[in-house]
Amino acid sequence: MGGNVMSGPLQGVRIIEVAALGPVPFAGMLLADMGAEVIRVDRVGAPAPGAGASVETDPRHRHRRTVALDLKRSEGVDLLLRLAEGADVLMEGMRPGVMERLGAGPQPCLERNPGLIYARMTGWGQDGPLAQRAGHDINYIGIAGALHPMGPAELPPPVPLNLVGDFGGGAMYLAFGIACALRERERSGAGQVIDAAMVDGAVSLTAMFHGMLAAGTWSDRRESNVLDGSAHFYRTYRTSDGGFMAVGAIEPQFYAQLLSGLGVTADDHPQHDRERWPASAAAFARIFAARTRDEWTAVFDGTDACVTPVLSMTEAAGHPHLAARGTLVPVAGTPQPAPAPRFSRTAAVPPGPPVGYGRHTDELLAGLGLSIRDIERLRAERIVG
Repeated sequence: MGGNVMSGPLQGVRIIEVAALGPVPFAGMLLADMGAEVIRVDRVGAPAPGAGASVETDPRHRHRRTVALDLKRSEGVDLLLRLAEGADVLMEGMRPGVMERLGAGPQPCLERNPGLIYARMTGWGQDGPLAQRAGHDINYIGIAGALHPMGPAELPPPVPLNLVGDFGGGAMYLAFGIACALRERERSGAGQVIDAAMVDGAVSLTAMFHGMLAAGTWSDRRESNVLDGSAHFYRTYRTSDGGFMAVGAIEPQFYAQLLSGLGVTADDHPQHDRERWPASAAAFARIFAARTRDEWTAVFDGTDACVTPVLSMTEAAGHPHLAARGTLVPVAGTPQPAPAPRFSRTAAVPPGPPVGYGRHTDELLAGLGLSIRDIERLRAERIVG
């Protein structure tokens, strides 16, 4: 789908997305799903960065119009500034100072469009001792204190994909910041610059655990807390067929149903006797290992024991609950996540195929008033693609 969106709560919002890795295209997807018109500015001669995923198959690149510009050339930068003149938001994910050196930093953009929201996405933020250092999700969440609590105490912390830093602490906070700035602009009429840092977002995600630390109900010692795999009633267990079951029976009434399904008693496995947690976990592991994942799924089906199978991404698409809600939908034969959250009146835009490199260059440049001859010259000089 292109940019002429006819639904969604953000209908009428125009966003310029300077092609970048990780969280920027994901934030663009979130905003486009909600009806915003997102125009991705690609590099001339190269597709948008995809971190191993093809732009042609990556759902993060759906609902776009795309233009290819060489931002190392003054005419390419001028075209970006002209696009920004008619936009509500510009999103970029360069290292601090790069957009300024190109001549497309906040100052020239806001001079041309004082109401522009200039949204900047980085790992370390626009300032601070690490601002110019390279990094990835694992580095940001490591510094943030979000990686240390994960995993067994005797092993190194596991790699939690790049969900916590890139997408949770990065893209979600970038999109949230943009929504907040758009709302504030309704009152002031003025744009502003958003400094969204993945390390800041990752720390923000740990708010509950900081509260528990302050209250003395959380320990900084790994695998010694209710939610970090220490508790036998909040962890995963391997089944006889090599699958896994997720157990989250925190509340006493749910724990009682877990014990019933496992055929054991609270006398043998008192829930909150921390000294006995390791022995109970070992016992539960032996019990779960005696049956297959499907057999245990059937045992706990219809109960509130908070026991569910651990599904792969491929399997998740066929789960009856997700299927009933349309949480994953087929697009060109491939499942894509449906837009979230859901709205009662202004429904999100249905998922469509990802949009490839520079597909709408001529259309968008013509919208800026350039003639066919102008566009042909720019393409011949490789200023546009």
